[in-house]
Amino acid sequence: MISTAALLTILGMASATYATRLAGYLLLRKRKLGPRARAVMEAAPGCVLISVIAPHFVSPHPEELIALGITLVAAWRLPMLFTVAIGVASLAVLRLYWQ
Repeated sequence: MISTAALLTILGMASATYATRLAGYLLLRKRKLGPRARAVMEAAPGCVLISVIAPHFVSPHPEELIALGITLVAAWRLPMLFTVAIGVASLAVLRLYWQ
């Protein structure tokens, strides 16, 4: 069962994600973005992914470091959705069998 703190964290992150997407849409819907602004907007998802997985670079748990490596290899070859799915699945499997 998921803990209350974890559930609240997930709900908070989902709310923040939805709020930023909605705010971006509302603020930019009548504007035409230039090439520089468009490049920034296209790079943002990758920056968010790195900020989420970066703490695992200093993890003392080998299964997290292996899953991080698998995720990085996937990121070079696959779109973001598949990269995240592979990263989550690899960590889940490694944690299941590591202990």
